[in-house]
Amino acid sequence: MTVDDLLARARARIDRVEPKDAAAAVERGAVLIDIRSELQRERDGVVSGALFFPRNVLEWRCDPASDTHDPRVGGTDRRVIVMCDEGYQSSLAALSLQELGFEQASDLAGGFKAWCAAGLPVERAG
Repeated sequence: MTVDDLLARARARIDRVEPKDAAAAVERGAVLIDIRSELQRERDGVVSGALFFPRNVLEWRCDPASDTHDPRVGGTDRRVIVMCDEGYQSSLAALSLQELGFEQASDLAGGFKAWCAAGLPVERAG
């Protein structure tokens, strides 16, 4: 299996979300999780209200059974939308969260760059 095969498998299983639909879902209670690097966040800005979990700890922060679970995520019944820079890494991360039981886990199609291109608000990292 190649990484392209893995990406195709992930995208076949997740319901990818367009930026404006993601913003609306967050207003209805979904959580947006930013997995971009600290450098990218500092350089490009952040989405207000998005949780930041580096990719290497995402599963531990989301899994309610983990000692390092972040309570802001909530339970596995919560809609979780993962955002990376361009929408590739987030597809794989969303699949991983689905395998942890987050049935509504999805990713932001096009990532942070698509969010910006849609004219949605971005703040300086602070």
